[in-house]
Amino acid sequence: MDARKSRTMATRIFTQEGSISINRRATLVPVIAAVLLTTFAERVFAVPSYARQTGYACSKCHTTPPELTQEGRDFKLNGYTLKLVPAVTAEKTKKSAPLDFLASLPLSAWFETSFTSTDKPQPGTQNGNFEFPQDVSLWLAGAWSSHIGSFLQVTYDTKDDHFSMDNTDIRYANHSFIFGKDLHYGITLNNNPTLEDLWNSTPAWGYPFISTEVAPTPLAAAVINGPLAQDVAGIGAYGLWNNHWYLAATIYRSEHVGGPQPAVGTNYNFNIQGVAPYWRGAWQHPSKNNYFELGTYGIHMESTPNNVVGQRNSYTDTAVDFQYDRTLPAVAKDVLCENPPCSDVLSVRGTYIHEDSSLNASLGAGAATGINHRLNTVQANAEYHFGNRVSFATGWFSVTGTPDALLYAAAPVTGSANGDPRSDGFILNLSWWPVMNVDLSAQYTAYLRFNGASTNYDGSGRNASANNSIYLLARFMF
Repeated sequence: MDARKSRTMATRIFTQEGSISINRRATLVPVIAAVLLTTFAERVFAVPSYARQTGYACSKCHTTPPELTQEGRDFKLNGYTLKLVPAVTAEKTKKSAPLDFLASLPLSAWFETSFTSTDKPQPGTQNGNFEFPQDVSLWLAGAWSSHIGSFLQVTYDTKDDHFSMDNTDIRYANHSFIFGKDLHYGITLNNNPTLEDLWNSTPAWGYPFISTEVAPTPLAAAVINGPLAQDVAGIGAYGLWNNHWYLAATIYRSEHVGGPQPAVGTNYNFNIQGVAPYWRGAWQHPSKNNYFELGTYGIHMESTPNNVVGQRNSYTDTAVDFQYDRTLPAVAKDVLCENPPCSDVLSVRGTYIHEDSSLNASLGAGAATGINHRLNTVQANAEYHFGNRVSFATGWFSVTGTPDALLYAAAPVTGSANGDPRSDGFILNLSWWPVMNVDLSAQYTAYLRFNGASTNYDGSGRNASANNSIYLLARFMF
């Protein structure tokens, strides 16, 4: 269930090239080293342009990035516009518009390099892949004016060997009162359903927060759980009333960055007909040492695969989610805190996504054996933040659904011999911050079942455990 967080939360299939293998025992050495080094870690991280804009340390808005604190949620809710540094301003008059933007361009960058080793190499490929870089991202992230701000990301990917638009959220935000209670509201332009969300329980910002692009991942994924990321353009509105009730709605159209314009839809699995409405509702309750959120979200989409006309597939995703954060006395203040006193944080999150699909177009094209399908996804994780330097997280994932021998066809490594979409397993992550803008992480993913089976799942003799992976990541932010 891995999904690469720097580019997209989509469930994707990647393959390796080459024919070099390495000893599994050797791959454990850097993992053990990372575990030992975490004793002396530091725990803060964010897009640096926001820190420069506000003057806040990264830990003000983040526990483990991209995890947001209450201050971080407020900053995003208000359109990334809080400015505590010098700005260029001009007063509004009857004949001139006002001006209020940052004195310096809000630019940031990151550089990621990684190492991935699977339990068994994929046929005809090397194991123990070292990517230098895995990707490089540039951000225009900060206040554009008093009420407009952005999270705009452009990423170079080694596998594709080019820069492309990544997660992007541009917002207008304002504040008013209804029935004597605060109302924070705004408009969002974005390219990934759930990207606009304030919580870390929905797909765009959910666990796992990092992921390899090398190891195989399961075949089946709900459309809201990544496949539309960076392939759509949407406009929506949101509001938070009385600091408790949150509502949002966005409509999306297919965009196909890098494809012909006007779009022809060829070679794209999803071509939205009309608009795809996305909805979000949540209730939150913050208190001194506890924070709780419970919500629902979903999307409906009519789509024509591989063309902009023709028979349609229909998808309706309905989901629920929760997030609970508990602030606790620090376990080891002198070792694990940058500036004692500080606290530990326990975070627990989860989401359940139910997808109903009607695949008339796929049936007509010989890509499915039936029309009505369902897909159920469960993702949950718990994480403990030791002060502001170390975090340990564990997560569980499960996908079940309607078997279909054509929709989930047999193929070496990536396919399903029995046409069953079932996959489940767990993820362990250990993260360390030696300095405030460097993240070093070790992550282990284990599959109990992959594309429908534990053994010989692809019909070519590969077992689910062969795709278990060790992933080491170094991320540098500046």
